[in-house]
Amino acid sequence: MLKIRAYLYLALSICLLAIGTEVRADSHYEIVINPSVKERILSSNTLRSIFSMHLKTWSNGTKIRVFVLSDDDQLHQIVSKEKLNVFPYQLRSTWDRLVFSGTGQAPIKVNSSEEMLDKVASTPGAIGYLWRANINENVNVLEIK
Repeated sequence: MLKIRAYLYLALSICLLAIGTEVRADSHYEIVINPSVKERILSSNTLRSIFSMHLKTWSNGTKIRVFVLSDDDQLHQIVSKEKLNVFPYQLRSTWDRLVFSGTGQAPIKVNSSEEMLDKVASTPGAIGYLWRANINENVNVLEIK
């Protein structure tokens, strides 16, 4: 009886791992930019500087326009933790400090992935993030190293 129970737990564990892997594969995201941006590869530190609103222009002098989803959006939380290595509340704190001190601005908040795609595609110098399934030919994908 003990062996049967052990085999059942093993089978259940394998099924759960397969399901978890499938969810992660479907939920892949990318950092996207407006086609006017010439950069195609950025370092993690440069990306963090952009999203913390410290880096304000691209290498050609174009103003960087940062678009983000709300703090409680799943994609925003994943990008913050995985790509920027900060928690969303830390980003919010940085943005609030810039705004309240008068030394900078917060990024532009959008309400959906569809709005993110539209704004990044139509705004020169724009950067944002999207689920891979939402990306089309109107935006370019940045490689982060």
